[in-house]
Amino acid sequence: MFDLPVTTREQARAATKFREFLLDEGFEKSQFSVYARFCNGKEQFETYMRRVESSLPDSGDVHILSFTDRQYENIVRFSGQRRRRQRKNPDQLALF
Repeated sequence: MFDLPVTTREQARAATKFREFLLDEGFEKSQFSVYARFCNGKEQFETYMRRVESSLPDSGDVHILSFTDRQYENIVRFSGQRRRRQRKNPDQLALF
């Protein structure tokens, strides 16, 4: 997840470039500034974390969270006023 400044054109371009980078790396957009990617184990998670780190914009905040498959299966999702079915459990989920 991230919170990037977009008050100047340069900052807005950097934020767009970062979002496009995440999509190119196989992340899916969960919300405007929340992206997720399934990783097959800690080694793959570390690889993607290094890739994200090397592509960080000059300013703003980026938070990386890791969930195990057990933690992910316990997430409760709502859409509107209805509870959504649980998603198939991944091996590991990384949110950026």
